[in-house]
Amino acid sequence: MYAAVVRSFDSSPKYEEVESPVPSGEHEALVDVLAAGLHLRVRAQANGSHYTSTDELPLIPGIDGVGRLPDGKLVYFVATDTALGTFADQTIVDLRRAVPLPAYADPVLIAAAMNPAMSAWVTLRRRVQAKPGFKVLILGATGNSGQMAVQIAKLMGASQIIAAGRNPERLRSLTQLGADVTLSLAGDPAAVARNLGEAAADADIVLDYLWGEPAAQAMLPILTRRSDRSRLLTWIQIGSVAGADAPIPSAALRSANFQIIGSGQGSVTPAGYLAEFPALIQAVADGKLTANPVVYPLSRIEEVWKTPADSQQRIVFVPHNK
Repeated sequence: MYAAVVRSFDSSPKYEEVESPVPSGEHEALVDVLAAGLHLRVRAQANGSHYTSTDELPLIPGIDGVGRLPDGKLVYFVATDTALGTFADQTIVDLRRAVPLPAYADPVLIAAAMNPAMSAWVTLRRRVQAKPGFKVLILGATGNSGQMAVQIAKLMGASQIIAAGRNPERLRSLTQLGADVTLSLAGDPAAVARNLGEAAADADIVLDYLWGEPAAQAMLPILTRRSDRSRLLTWIQIGSVAGADAPIPSAALRSANFQIIGSGQGSVTPAGYLAEFPALIQAVADGKLTANPVVYPLSRIEEVWKTPADSQQRIVFVPHNK
């Protein structure tokens, strides 16, 4: 079979012929890969920078995908915790990590949407109890996951969605996805923080895909402008595009009913993620959540890897024989 193979964390994957894998465990099966998305998490896996990296090489990247089981059933699946990922003609699937797809589901759309949608979906269902009518600030709303978060917050009954990001064109497009207020994060950091404080003073939840200085600078302006400081504000750290560390002001933790939590691998159990897959898959398959997939054959992995992905699109690879 053919696969994308990473042999050095300093170089892009190469399209190579490799031996087909053989299932060995009780719950394992060989799956024909139909589509697999190039997510930010996959890029971090391939360069060894993700916090779950084991530094094992060579590896086949790809963390999830849509495939066909030997009995013909289509499934969405999450890759096993090995160096054998989903950017290949075939891979090994742990059947306990696989969910059947509706017959009408588009494999490419599912592969494009599931990973970026998963963070906000699981966060709002598993890390907090988001009740209809909640107000949310999304920091980093112009990224792939942030754009999904806007749609998911709307779907889950948010009464106000404040979307903040840097790209002006994408920021404007978020109103069509459900954002009530859009704010630019470009410009003077102090002015940006003040604007966030005014707009998000009564938020219940912050979905933070940025972290770093933008998060730290926004906390006090938001908290000090709250009409009721005893009303809980839950700040959820999901991504760290703006920096792995944030100098949190100590006054933020004392001046209001304020908590900071994280959401990601480890903070939610694998069983918790798996339990959310069917409803999320259904929402994507039914068109309640939209993505803009662009399809490439896996054989073009080196070329596509070097091209920055447009946040308005989701790159999906399909094996050469599909």
